[in-house]
Amino acid sequence: PAPPRPPAEPGDKPAQSYIALISTAILSSPEKKLLLSDIYQWIMDNYPYFKNKEKSWRNSVRHNLSLNECFVKAGRSDNGKGHFWAIHPANLEDFAKGDYHRRRARR
Repeated sequence: PAPPRPPAEPGDKPAQSYIALISTAILSSPEKKLLLSDIYQWIMDNYPYFKNKEKSWRNSVRHNLSLNECFVKAGRSDNGKGHFWAIHPANLEDFAKGDYHRRRARR
């Protein structure tokens, strides 16, 4: 296994990829699915680096959600504002173990 990373300073850019950040946010939710706005909020709550940044990182989050097969839409929100995002079942086990190597989901 990889050596543990030193804890990041609060203002530091996280070493994790966007896939890792998004996945950790989704896995931290009780239903294992989150709305886009909740993913943004989780990232800002856990990585203060993003709080004071211009909002361009949000484009990267949206880009990663829509382009990577490891993320799937999981139904519309109750208020109709957006979709829930979840991790594709083929990637769930690896991601839960912290292995974010991009593999094409076997469908």
